[in-house]
Amino acid sequence: MTTTIEVQQTIPTGTWQLDPVHSSVGFEIPYLVGTFKGQFHDVQAELVVEKGEARLAGAAEVASVDVKDENLAAHLQSPDFFDAERNPQLRFNASGIALDDGAVSVEGELTIKGVTKAVEVTGTVTEPLVDAYGKERIGLVLTTTVNRHGFGVSWNIPLPTGKPAVGDDVTIDAELYFVRAA
Repeated sequence: MTTTIEVQQTIPTGTWQLDPVHSSVGFEIPYLVGTFKGQFHDVQAELVVEKGEARLAGAAEVASVDVKDENLAAHLQSPDFFDAERNPQLRFNASGIALDDGAVSVEGELTIKGVTKAVEVTGTVTEPLVDAYGKERIGLVLTTTVNRHGFGVSWNIPLPTGKPAVGDDVTIDAELYFVRAA
């Protein structure tokens, strides 16, 4: 379900379709002595602006998760993490947005592993521009940090020190390029 949200700064009226070639949705989490990063290649999103209000909805296919090792990708799709068989998508639906001089703050609902929680997503929105092919584009760069345990993603392994190998807080980043639909 997509919720209507108020736009306080102008994004041109219309339906904006995601440009999946130039868009990305990724995550990072503390792991051992560094940061573990992954990305979803199959993402969808739509931004609809009408009469000063907007709707933003998106999804990422869990099966499209990409990390540097196919065994790790398989583990991320297992019930230990995203449980792709029962929960094939991560979803986000906006329920509130505030724009201020290029900065954006979005209130919405994030669904991971079948669990939906309210989140605040922050970032930037670009001014619209027309590309070399005459298509009008805008960009949203968004980020949020969530505790993975709240979404039922609790797998871990203890290190010899007793500390866990995987951190609790996951940062989710989305760089979304939209093209105005004809």
